[in-house]
Amino acid sequence: MLYPKPLKKGDKVAIISLSSGILGEPYCAHEKELGIKKLREFGLETVFTKHALMGNDYILSHPEARAEDLKEAFLDSSVSGIICAIGGIETFRTFPYLMEDKEFISAVKQNPKFFLGFSDTTNNHFMFHRLGLQTFYGQSFICDLADISGDMLPYSKTQFESCFTTYQGRKITPSDVWYEERSDFSAAAVGNMPVSHKEEHGYELLQGSPVFSGELLGGCIESIGEMLLGINIESFGSIPAHYIEACPGLAEDLEKQKEIIRKYDIFPSSEEWRGKILFAETSEETPDPERLAEYLSAMKNEGVFENINGIIVGKPMNEKYYEEYKSVWREIVDYEKLPILYNVNFGHAAPRAILPYGATAKVSADKQELILL
Repeated sequence: MLYPKPLKKGDKVAIISLSSGILGEPYCAHEKELGIKKLREFGLETVFTKHALMGNDYILSHPEARAEDLKEAFLDSSVSGIICAIGGIETFRTFPYLMEDKEFISAVKQNPKFFLGFSDTTNNHFMFHRLGLQTFYGQSFICDLADISGDMLPYSKTQFESCFTTYQGRKITPSDVWYEERSDFSAAAVGNMPVSHKEEHGYELLQGSPVFSGELLGGCIESIGEMLLGINIESFGSIPAHYIEACPGLAEDLEKQKEIIRKYDIFPSSEEWRGKILFAETSEETPDPERLAEYLSAMKNEGVFENINGIIVGKPMNEKYYEEYKSVWREIVDYEKLPILYNVNFGHAAPRAILPYGATAKVSADKQELILL
């Protein structure tokens, strides 16, 4: 595996829109400025890739432009890190332009760079994993660096600061508080903290040994599930109608997702899951338990659960379906010796930890910690 250097003060980081193009919309201008300010406070210089600020409709209609931005970021020797603006729904549409481009693949291998994102970016992380580059899951420019409060949430800020040093020996422990999803992202809301709650659960061991270890591999459960099942646009509620209208051919592309994932060998084989720790979390869509069961069943059919050393599950947003999800995990995994640690602070529920793909983690439910080795 190729390991990028940690960030350092003075580095230039490129902000890229690989999924949604919301960062380029006028109503996000205040968030763009908040993110720039925060990166400056970290001592980092911010640049935006060529098409990152072109807006929703352009980004949606031009996956080739998104692919071009990613390629150029790896070719640019002045860029040390790449941070995704936010997630979305269909970054897999960039794969034909990236995975068939020998110059891009060579650039990734010759110029490994820090890459950070989550949610739909799970697809990109799996692509990089296939190419042998270690990437980092857990935060994005809009959701974290440009937090509406005017500063990063304390736990998330500490996690981002950890990207300036090697991660070996880093401990990830439960946050003392968790935050509800915001409903107001407008400029008028700048300076307001999200509603917070005292953490009452900590890390919960659902089954298996309280201590386990393995290499980290995973992401957003919906993104993984859609890699395996494809997107059914009639039932997938997170695709607004205007997306289909704004981008002729999008519906057809979405129906090809499973085919594209298979063609470029994006999802790891059952053998490649051997000895890993699966980390998995649900998005702001908070799929109902039946939908979660479908996604987990698809993973089970791929031989994931029979080969891994353990599972860490992210905190559900707003603690919706908190108890129901636990039952689904136990039922679908159906292997009581496989450790499952629940309610870990990573993914869509704030605050967010950052998990390095391919890092060996030792998990201790008793000590309430994950140690990156």
